[in-house]
Amino acid sequence: KLPTKKMLLSLIALLSAALLASAAPPTCYSRVLSLSKEITESFKELQTSKDVDSCVETLPRLYLDIHNYCVLAKLRDFVAYPRCDTVLEVNELKEKARSLYTILISYCRRDLVFLTDDCNALEIPI
Repeated sequence: KLPTKKMLLSLIALLSAALLASAAPPTCYSRVLSLSKEITESFKELQTSKDVDSCVETLPRLYLDIHNYCVLAKLRDFVAYPRCDTVLEVNELKEKARSLYTILISYCRRDLVFLTDDCNALEIPI
């Protein structure tokens, strides 16, 4: 009976540690990384959707690499793009892009390191 009780206590301790580890707040970097991936995926889905307005084809490309300094200009250009304002999905995507831009220039300004400033690299996804 004793080994079973020890195993049960060990299992409870292990699960408690796992819960605490997953409850840690996201870092600025992890938040920016996940939001940029979310935006890039949403843009891909928008481009391939059959139900969206034809103006979506004219949107600036939105491949994001948060390690590239040009991502700031890319986000500004996308948010400021004047067309497709009547398309809900585009407005939602612009709002996410605006949030990412704000996080990058305000909250995470000192936490991020840009490894490159190659703007052409943001035109063609890897």
